[in-house]
Amino acid sequence: MRNGKAPGREDGFTYLGLIIFVTVIGLVGAATLKVDALLRRAAAEEELLDIGAAFGEALRTYAEATPKGQPPQPPSLQELLKDPRFPGVRRHLRKIFVDPLTGKAEWGVVWANPGDRRGVLAVYSLSKATPLKVANFDKRFSGFENKKYVSDWKFVATGQALMQGEILAQGKPQMPGQPSLFQDPSAGTPPQQPSLFPERDATPPAPAEQAPGADAPPEKEEKEGEPAAQNREAAPAT
Repeated sequence: MRNGKAPGREDGFTYLGLIIFVTVIGLVGAATLKVDALLRRAAAEEELLDIGAAFGEALRTYAEATPKGQPPQPPSLQELLKDPRFPGVRRHLRKIFVDPLTGKAEWGVVWANPGDRRGVLAVYSLSKATPLKVANFDKRFSGFENKKYVSDWKFVATGQALMQGEILAQGKPQMPGQPSLFQDPSAGTPPQQPSLFPERDATPPAPAEQAPGADAPPEKEEKEGEPAAQNREAAPAT
């Protein structure tokens, strides 16, 4: 017995405090790693948007340089690096970028002619990660809000419309009622949007069937003792 205290009691408290301290340090370290991973992921998404903007600008300049009568979309991404339609070297894109989310220089392409895979309409990441960024996009990225996957961010030529999954296909706007280029066929028919003028657009009800003769005006009841008009004879002239 030391100083009137049971041996080992102070050592027990010291050991318990050490366990608590190590636990707290571990939790703080794990939280720090998680925050760091989220920050790096957010930075990768911002880099992806910058790369997508470069693809969009390259598609735009390629389309503007297209001679009359030729398709405005490049046959593949390689034609953006060196435009074969002109003599010499004419570049719309300096290189095929590495996707910051997948780490590969591989990209998904929306084709104008899916059968033979020719005509680049849009470029997108092959990552199936859920995006951290779901709002407050630049106006160049219209329609990117609240997407389920990063691969749903379709980068089209700068200035082309990308609203509700529709883009300008081959220079012609997609007509209402046509299936979207990015619409899942298994999703079925989208719900009809409510009318802005319900009273004007409401379908008038069908007229109710009426019994035969119901439209005829009621005959005037004859007073008792008064001869019917059709049986009256004209009075002789005097």
